[in-house]
Formats: sequence, C-alpha cells, structure tokens
Amino acid sequence: MAIEEGKVAPQFTLNDADGNKVALKNLKGKNVIVYFYPRDDTPGCTKEAQGFRDLWKQIQKLDAVVLGISPDDAASHKKFAAKYKLPFTLLCDPTRKVMEKYEAFGEKMMYGKKTTGVIRSTVWVGPNGKVVKHWRRVAKAADHPQKVLEALQAQ
Repeated sequence: MAIEEGKVAPQFTLNDADGNKVALKNLKGKNVIVYFYPRDDTPGCTKEAQGFRDLWKQIQKLDAVVLGISPDDAASHKKFAAKYKLPFTLLCDPTRKVMEKYEAFGEKMMYGKKTTGVIRSTVWVGPNGKVVKHWRRVAKAADHPQKVLEALQAQ
C-alpha cells in the first residue's frame, strides 16, 4: 500500500519508551506528525529531534502531536529523550513493519552506495486520519522540523 496524500493513513500500534501502546486511531481529531529516523543519538537524528523539540510549543498550538519512530528499543529511546529533553513520544518499531507500511524502510543511497535501511521521512496525518503530506526522503534533517511547522501553519 503506497502512502498517498488524501488517502487514509495505515493504522499502527507501537510501544513507547515506557512500554505503553500508542495507536494512531486513538489520535483521531489531531494533526499527527509521524517522523521516521534511523537511530537514536546519531548526528542527523539528534538535530532533527532537537528541531522538533525547539518548535514543540508552536506545533502544540496547532493541535498537533509528534511521534518519532525508529527501530531502537525502549531503553535507547528513554536515554535519547532524557539526554535531549524531548517532549514528544518516541515509538519502537524493531521489526520495521510500520516503517515498511509507511515506505520508510527500504533501498536508499548512503555515501554513494545502495543500501537497505531506514529512510528518513515524515507523514502528516490529518485529524480525519488521512495523509495530508508525505515528505518521502528528508535530505536535511536539521531543517526539516521548520518545514513541517510551516506546512502546519499554512493549513
């Protein structure tokens, strides 16, 4: 199933860093920013997380929530969130099944070589459960949260 703007977003339920189940269907009525990233506490992923953290209050005012998803485990997420004071939820997708549904895992280019892995991308799911915007391949992790905020503000 391809992620298409205007179509219903694939449902998912994943555990957060505390072991609580977080289901997309329970966030209906809110704008949900689901961003996929390769690994906790790596340079690009840290810059992107810090960007969402720094814009958190503005994002919240737009009735939006942020969910960061990576293959990392709960302990890694807890450490990452504490170290950088991340106010949003990080979800664990160790099997990468949700990432695959969202086209966030697969073939990509890394340092000029083809490899398989997590594709840094973001999906904005609107209050009605439909995909509003899909950033398929985020090139500049540090600049991306600002672009997401601008898209939310333009709605």
